[in-house]
Amino acid sequence: MKELHIISFNYPYPPSYGGIIDVYYKIWALSDLGIKIHLHCFVDQVPETIDQEIEEITENVFFYEKKKNPLLYFSGIPFAAAIRDSDVLLKNLEKINAPILFEGLQTTHIIRFLKDSGHQLYLRHHNNETEYYKGLSSSEKNIFKKIVYRIESLKHKGYQKKLLKKFDVVFCLSEKEYDEVKMYSGNAQLIHIFHGNQSVKQLDKKGNYFLFHGDLTTADNKKALIETIDLFKTLPQYKLVVASDRASEDIKRKISAVENISLTPILTTENLHHLLENAHANILISYQNSGTKVKLFNTLYNSRFVIINGNITDDPILTNLCLYGANMDEIRQQIITSAEKNYDDNEKRKEILEKTHSDHAKAEQIVKIIFKN
Repeated sequence: MKELHIISFNYPYPPSYGGIIDVYYKIWALSDLGIKIHLHCFVDQVPETIDQEIEEITENVFFYEKKKNPLLYFSGIPFAAAIRDSDVLLKNLEKINAPILFEGLQTTHIIRFLKDSGHQLYLRHHNNETEYYKGLSSSEKNIFKKIVYRIESLKHKGYQKKLLKKFDVVFCLSEKEYDEVKMYSGNAQLIHIFHGNQSVKQLDKKGNYFLFHGDLTTADNKKALIETIDLFKTLPQYKLVVASDRASEDIKRKISAVENISLTPILTTENLHHLLENAHANILISYQNSGTKVKLFNTLYNSRFVIINGNITDDPILTNLCLYGANMDEIRQQIITSAEKNYDDNEKRKEILEKTHSDHAKAEQIVKIIFKN
């Protein structure tokens, strides 16, 4: 029986946002291949129960509370990594001799105690954290948060340079990060995002509205939505649905002030899929260059047209399945163009996505690398 420790930056259920979606469906796919998963989760508060969906795909689940000391902001270690440190985690890892897969650089603070322990060490490189925090700083309006994010970006620059060479393999999400890690430390492997979609939905030619969905507490998504709202003010003939469970009062006011824009909660995965299936086109915009966004897969598998800017993906195969706009004027034109078009890309998407982006195939690749079989 092949066994694997996975150290997650959070509890991976429900799989409701980018990084956690990748963690959950990776565990699911590896478990489906017969890998015995020992899951370690850093959390704000230890849950009272473990969800059945997690129990069914893991051998053990361990929880560790993130440290709550604000003075860790003044540490030379990035704050996200400094708060994820645990002596109990080290003891649990030593009890079971198995390779260790770290989910994101924020889980790697304990690596200083592990390099000579005999464990094989692997990293799932979720983001170039230097660029990620730099992007957050650029998008953030609050001056205090802007400064904090900029400092975190600088901390990560030294941290990831020091750490990336310590892993047997670094599994990268995107072409850009793969090229960066390969050039720096030579231990990169490109494994695209795990997304949980099994097959491309068969949809008819027309949907009912344009859709923007996402977590509206993040600076990047808020900025993208405000740009999109301004766009649809000039396109009163088209309906925009904004789907989110986390919208501020300010965002709600901006949406309610425009007659052709409405806000709806997501609540469940099933409801999100219903919204996607009834959308004619999806607006996906980002101001952070951090590889392929996981919500791109949800839209390509479950909806019709997808209108993107350059930061949604750096994968040319995926870009070719979308309508691209380099700026908001071009995005506007793609909205107008797609509104008049019939959707008939089901078979093209099915052929490409199920061949190149299957979760099962990605899990097999990881198993082959880690267990050398």
